[in-house]
Amino acid sequence: MRALPLCLLAFLLAGCATTHKTQPPAPVQPTPVEPKPVKTKPAPVRPAPVKLYKDAEALVGTPFRDLGEVSGESCQADTQDSPPSLATARKRMLTRASYMKANAVLLHQCQILSGVPGCHQQAICQGSALNVTFK
Repeated sequence: MRALPLCLLAFLLAGCATTHKTQPPAPVQPTPVEPKPVKTKPAPVRPAPVKLYKDAEALVGTPFRDLGEVSGESCQADTQDSPPSLATARKRMLTRASYMKANAVLLHQCQILSGVPGCHQQAICQGSALNVTFK
């Protein structure tokens, strides 16, 4: 009973050994490697610089077009978070104005509010997005 598996193993090894001896090994030819095209990532969209006017007097005599209202906010979700920042709210307002193709914002007001739903405190800045023709 034990002889049968040994005989089958011997025949199997003998068969494999004889098939490789009949064919000479072929020389290995390196396959040409085609260079893959380099995919470049598109540059991130950066907002255009927007000038902040805090006083309407600075716009007197300067031609401009009003593109609409724009606002930015900064939220303190709960008491453990950092307090809301007027600078962050102002920066977000300027960023939104740049997406409207504005190059200036006339600031109306910035304030910190309490009791806003979803925020313990919230800083909000509001203004008008402008397209100013600089001389």
